[in-house]
Amino acid sequence: MKEMNALNMEALADVTGGEIRKVNNKSVGYAYVREEPGKNGQVLGALKNGTEVETTGEVCKKDGYDWYMVHLTTGSDDAWIAGSLIGY
Repeated sequence: MKEMNALNMEALADVTGGEIRKVNNKSVGYAYVREEPGKNGQVLGALKNGTEVETTGEVCKKDGYDWYMVHLTTGSDDAWIAGSLIGY
């Protein structure tokens, strides 16, 4: 799993707003999106692997992760997701 997370982080190195990325969490098959960045942010929902999200360009470091604000392509509000869970 560390290798996949490293690849995801490499893919996010120069992410700006408006880029489409897919959820990719091999360990459980989904990723939580949160109202605020960080492990304690209120969970808004869970996205299955392969779900597309659009980056807004906003990034926050918290709890040892880079958290990315994303716009859910399903038309919902913006949410935060750990960068290690989104990639290409």
